[in-house]
Amino acid sequence: MMIEARPADSADQADLSRLLHAAIDEKRPQRGGSIWSRLEAPHEPVGPVITKAIDSPDEAMIAGSIDGAVLGFCAIRKALLHDGDTIADLHLLYVQPDARGVGLGEKLMSEALAWAEAHGCVGIDSTALPGDRQTKNFFESFGLVARQLTVHRSLRD
Repeated sequence: MMIEARPADSADQADLSRLLHAAIDEKRPQRGGSIWSRLEAPHEPVGPVITKAIDSPDEAMIAGSIDGAVLGFCAIRKALLHDGDTIADLHLLYVQPDARGVGLGEKLMSEALAWAEAHGCVGIDSTALPGDRQTKNFFESFGLVARQLTVHRSLRD
């Protein structure tokens, strides 16, 4: 089995669009996922979002594949801090369920970390929704720890 992670290109657009929709659909029903999917997740249409991430020097879309089939991705971008430094925002990392547990997520995370270091970022942030222990444990295995908690109260039923 050949597991790879590489910069995505325009030929990956259909696979990335499918995976991006799957990632949002998977998170939406989780605790906190309804607001996340409407505030932080990419909005429709996703094609221009993917193209921008592929083409921008301050962003990256990394495609993860097993035996040549794109089954995961991560999206990362630089964010400017007030003091002029930058931090990497790993705003999406997703592997389709039937491709999990074989190292594709780890390969994507390693590429994201390498991208952040190569771009001079002082750190890397990502998001794990409340109660998503698997995602939290995954990020912790790479040394990411909580630095902030966002609290929320719905004002609707």
